[in-house]
Order: sequence, then structure tokens, then C-alpha cells
Amino acid sequence: MSPPRRPLLAALGGLAAMPATRLRAQNALGGRTIRIGVLTDMSGPYRDPTGMGSVACVQQAVADFAGALGLSAEVIQADHQNRPDIGSSIARQWYDQGVDAIVDVPTTSVALAVSTIARQKNKVFLNSGAASTELTGAACSPNTAHWAYDTYMLAKGTGAAVTRTGGESWFFVTADYAFGTVLQRDVTQFVEAEGGRVLGSVRYPFPATTDFSSFLLQAQASRAKVLGLANAGTDTANCIIQAREFGLTRRMRLVGLLMSLSEVHALGLPAAQELLLTESFYWDLNERSRAFAERVQPRMPNRAMPGAVHAGCYSAVAHYLKAAAALGPAVTQLDGAAVIAGMKAMPTDDDAFGPGRLREDGRKLHPAHLFQVKSPEESRGPWDYYKPVATTAAENAFRPIQEGGCPLVRSPAL
Repeated sequence: MSPPRRPLLAALGGLAAMPATRLRAQNALGGRTIRIGVLTDMSGPYRDPTGMGSVACVQQAVADFAGALGLSAEVIQADHQNRPDIGSSIARQWYDQGVDAIVDVPTTSVALAVSTIARQKNKVFLNSGAASTELTGAACSPNTAHWAYDTYMLAKGTGAAVTRTGGESWFFVTADYAFGTVLQRDVTQFVEAEGGRVLGSVRYPFPATTDFSSFLLQAQASRAKVLGLANAGTDTANCIIQAREFGLTRRMRLVGLLMSLSEVHALGLPAAQELLLTESFYWDLNERSRAFAERVQPRMPNRAMPGAVHAGCYSAVAHYLKAAAALGPAVTQLDGAAVIAGMKAMPTDDDAFGPGRLREDGRKLHPAHLFQVKSPEESRGPWDYYKPVATTAAENAFRPIQEGGCPLVRSPAL
């Protein structure tokens, strides 16, 4: 059964009344205000790892950098409801009304649509929430940058490691849209490269599914050793809870292929303990990440700790503002491709991810970390959930640039 559809006109009409968060600094660069729109999931399955936490982290980036750089910046927000039609319409309206950059955009189908519109309008798209490698592959754009993570990083960081440690047979439960499909494909590649096998998979309607029992019973019947959850947000949490209720964990190892800190928090350590997952950011990783988390936590919903997508929004906007200051607001608002080119020309460095760089295809490079979820006895308190297992260096964590098929990438000289 298809999900209930709220009228598109109602969703767009709400934009006029939508409260805008304005964070303004002394404007030393020409009387222009840079407008940043956070387009995210406020009400669906990705609302916790993205949503208002992403808005909070964009606000924090503006607070940390805009004034110091002599810029004036304004932050607005909207819910795309995980629907490409709504997301596209909001993006077009925003860009036409003077929004200079759109940030976050979980759900791959929406992100790909927004990337296309940003190129058409010569604006900026800073993706953090969507995972598809297509954003830096065949669908790459001079107007788009991809922060935080992608399916290749998740697949390499988790799929290969689990297969090497005895998880040689897999069954996938996959969200039936572009993100889930690509994630399953990429994990399969690394499982098979390590000598493993995929015994089966099932795709479920997204975002219309809350009862996963029939899919989990198929996974159980496959006799695979690993249940790979190629989904995210509340879907992942529901799968884990229902898998434990059906007793799958007695014979299968559960792997959250896109598992975030907010999902672990919602599940609780008794349910989530021993899960392996790959993240590009963890608030307690080092002194700088702790400092960032301490600054932004008062802005976060329910004073939660920021997760990787939230941190990606912060880092992307911080680097965007640095490029905007270097180019000046007039160029920033006129030529989005020039801003992205400026971002690629300078190294990245912030408290969320430390030093890194933005690659020619738009891929932001930083290390990827394999974590294991702590047991209740190991945790020192709220949000102390991960223990590090392994780290993949920034230059090795993401797909090699020549393998992506991005037309922006220059061929090596013969």
C-alpha cells in the first residue's frame, strides 16, 4: 500500500509562514546577506540523524565563522518529506527567491534532484544526508559537494571487515529506493571480494513500512550468518528490535550498514550492544570533536550529541563560508560553481573532522572509523556508546576518483 500523500501545494504554502532562523554578524563585505537553506527530514525516518540536528549544526557553523569572516548569513529550513517532488519544488523556489546554498538533503532520490537543480540555477548544494556515490560519480556536478559519508565508505568499512571475521554469508533487508539499492550493491562487492556470499535479499516499500516481520522471517530461513540492514533511521531501529524479538540474533549477526548515534541512543545499549558500524564522525573521538560537540549540544534537540550527518552539515557550511569570504558575497551569490571551485582549492579543517580536502569530483575526504557499540557495563554514561575498532585513512576510505565516472575528473596524462 502506498503511503498517504500530503498535498504538494500545502507543503509549499507552508514555506511562507515557516520561521527562519537568522544569525547575523557585522557585514564588512558589501551589504549582502548569504542565505543558507537546510532541506531535511523533519518528520520521517531520518529526522533524528538529520532533521533539526542538522539545522542546529548549520546555525553553529554560522555562529562560529560568519562574524569572524566579516559575513552576514541567514539560515532557513524546510521538510522535504522524503519526496523528490516536494524537495525539488522547495529547492527551485528557494534558489529563485535568493537562497545561495542548500544543505543536508537526506534521501538519495531527493538529493539527486536537488543537485540537478543547483546546477541549472548555478547555485550551491552541500550534501551531507544522502549516501549515494552517484553524487560524485556519473551524476557529479560542479555545483555539488558531498560531505560526511557515502555507500562506498560504509560498504568498505563494514562489509569487508565483518566478512573477514567470520561473516561469510549474508542476507540483505533493503529499503527500495536508490540509497538502499546502491548500498546493497556496494556491500556485496566487498563481501564477495573477501570470499563471502550473498544468499538472498528482500526489498521493502520505503517509506511505507514499519512491520518488517515477513522480511526478517525470509532472512532467518536463508540460514545466512549476517543480516545486512541496507536502510537507515527508524527503519534500522525497527529492524533490530523486531529481529531480536524473532530470535534472529541467536544465529545471525546484525549489521547496521548505515547506523547512526541517534539510532543507538534510541535503541539503548542492551539492544544495540556488539553491533559493528562505520562512522566518519564520533563526538568523543578526540579533543577537537569533543569541543565541537560541547558548543553545539545546547542547540541540539533534547540536548543530543551530534551525529555524523549533523557534523557534515557543520563542516560543509564552515568551509563554504571560508570560500565565500575569499570570493566576496557578490561572486558567491552570482556563481555557485565558482564557490565550489574555491572550496576545492583550499584545504578543509574544522573541529568536527579535522584536516582534509574536497576532491575534484566533489567528494570530501576524511578518515572512516569502524566502531563497536559498547555494552551497558562498558559505557560511562549517556552518549558514551562507541569503542574504536579500526580506522581507514582519508585517501583510502572513499572510492578511487578514477573509478567513479565523474565527467569533471581529468583523465591522467598518457
